[in-house]
Amino acid sequence: MNIDKLKNNLEELGYIVSIFDNKEDASKYLCDSIKNTSVGIGGSVTIQQLNLYDELLKSNEVYWHWEKAEIAKANSADIYLSSVNGASMDGEIINIDGTGNRVASILYGHKKVYLVFGLNKIADNYELALDRARNIAAVKNAIRLNKNTPCVKTGKCMNCKSPERICRGLTVLWEKPKGQEYEIIIVKEELGY
Repeated sequence: MNIDKLKNNLEELGYIVSIFDNKEDASKYLCDSIKNTSVGIGGSVTIQQLNLYDELLKSNEVYWHWEKAEIAKANSADIYLSSVNGASMDGEIINIDGTGNRVASILYGHKKVYLVFGLNKIADNYELALDRARNIAAVKNAIRLNKNTPCVKTGKCMNCKSPERICRGLTVLWEKPKGQEYEIIIVKEELGY
């Protein structure tokens, strides 16, 4: 996997890109960079694995609906942190969401968005990144949330109509959206789903 190629492709699409060898260095960088502001955090096992919430609380107002039911405040924070479900080597960034709050916040409304992901989220091309998002990330999240969906039983997205379906909306960032700053944090480890 050529991380330098991915970094160059993402930068050509308008993103700031930072690469870290491990989650501890990435976490320290984020905590040092985010001070005296409001921070929203999208539902993310990756962000949870970086142990950012308690550290960011020391010098920020932090809203994470996994800790408190404050989705509206998270969605209007100055800074937003999330991960991605898949990223292609060409720079397409894919997210699937059940409620829509996370994908909406990634797209609009903040001064800066940080998207953090590990090597396991990177795929060679768009089709494989989409497949990864649907058949790895979504399935593992449905299992984590103890959902009664076909994918939990089969290990593969069945494009179901289940009332417990967690993959209801899909977004693709073809390049950096206008109006806010984006920084991609790539960690040279496996993180999240």
